[in-house]
Amino acid sequence: MSDALAGRQALITGASQGLGLAIARAFLTSGASVFICGRDPATLERAQAELAPLCGAGQEVAAQAADVADPGEVDSLATAATEQFPELSILVNNAGVYGPKGSIWDVDWREWVQAIEINLFGSVLVARALVPHLRRVPQGKIIQLSGGGATSPLPGLSAYAASKSAIVRFVETLALELRKDHVDVNAIAPGALNTRLLDEVIAAGPDKVGRAFHERALEQHSSGGTPLERGAELAVWLASSDSDGITGKLLSAVWDPWRELPSHRTDLESDVYTLRRIVPADRGLGWGG
Repeated sequence: MSDALAGRQALITGASQGLGLAIARAFLTSGASVFICGRDPATLERAQAELAPLCGAGQEVAAQAADVADPGEVDSLATAATEQFPELSILVNNAGVYGPKGSIWDVDWREWVQAIEINLFGSVLVARALVPHLRRVPQGKIIQLSGGGATSPLPGLSAYAASKSAIVRFVETLALELRKDHVDVNAIAPGALNTRLLDEVIAAGPDKVGRAFHERALEQHSSGGTPLERGAELAVWLASSDSDGITGKLLSAVWDPWRELPSHRTDLESDVYTLRRIVPADRGLGWGG
């Protein structure tokens, strides 16, 4: 997919390290120009310097520090990105945190709220700021990072789980609102990644995140986890013309056959790859209507 994004322009949040940086790298090697943001100016500057050598003819890496939970900083970011890249057509909302670790009655309430502000409000704010621009381009793309917190309960990580679940429903809703404008909106579950978030879980210990989850984190750490490149590859595909018209889905970079989805477009009009309520009949039970 070395030319899958040739000539395209993208804004990637949370791109100064980890998965966001890997996505920016994959976008550049696929031909795109990228505008990256992160909260820490020094880390962001290092990321920009690391990415710059990957630029080919006509490509560019621009950067601006921003807190996605701050409406004023988001507006400034959106203005800077669209002025730098007038043909910007791709938004990747990657910025996110785990938030406080422990039972909801024990964690610091302000930290819990802050995780919601970054993971949920931050994603909505950036999308809201970019949507007027994306509606004017021929084929806009919004790619949201979600994950296992959206599909399974995570005791000890309630802010993370709640925010990631809410993000998926926001993606499904925004996809319907923007369908007529040819803006595709999808979410990615990138797999179990060995990033600073995993380090936080290990450091928190089994008393705060649960023994089973902590043990899985230790096993993941020793095994290497899912390569960052898997999620980045899916992000490139969702940003490319190969996925045009596929919208409102939560896709696993590891488990789903996402490269084959164009041949299943009719089936994708159903609720596959979405979050839905399970009723007794769905499990073969003869009660509950």
